[in-house]
Amino acid sequence: MSSKNAVVRQIQGISFAAKTENGPWVVMDGPETFGGSDGGARPKELLLFALGGCTGSDVVSILKKKRVPLEGFEIRLSGEVRDEHPQVFTSIHVECNFYGTDIPAADVERAIELSTTKYCSITAMLRESVQITHSYQIKERELATRRRAIVLETTAWAWSAA
Repeated sequence: MSSKNAVVRQIQGISFAAKTENGPWVVMDGPETFGGSDGGARPKELLLFALGGCTGSDVVSILKKKRVPLEGFEIRLSGEVRDEHPQVFTSIHVECNFYGTDIPAADVERAIELSTTKYCSITAMLRESVQITHSYQIKERELATRRRAIVLETTAWAWSAA
């Protein structure tokens, strides 16, 4: 078993800087009306970043092993937060956008499934308390040197991770 360590230091008010032994400092902050200075991401936003980064790392790695030619990749996340305290996420939607030519939908679906069910530790930590759903789009675009239409075809598929 390995361990991970972090330090979170107050800058002032509810402005904090956090660092692990492996990474750079990350600033967390809140709104001015709550004692912050709006100088960093909110802690719940960082949770979305973590889920997106974990999912993205898995999916890109899996597709690379399958030799799927990606020109670009983007994840958009949206979460619903309950009104009462603690104001936790009740659901999060993960939308994966793949850019390139000849990207097999079956490979994309399998990569998302493997991330969701086997590899993404953030999903594993959240799945018991947050409904996480996924969707994807494959956007085929020609290379910039051809200067033609950017989006030729869009394929969408959605599924829910239990």
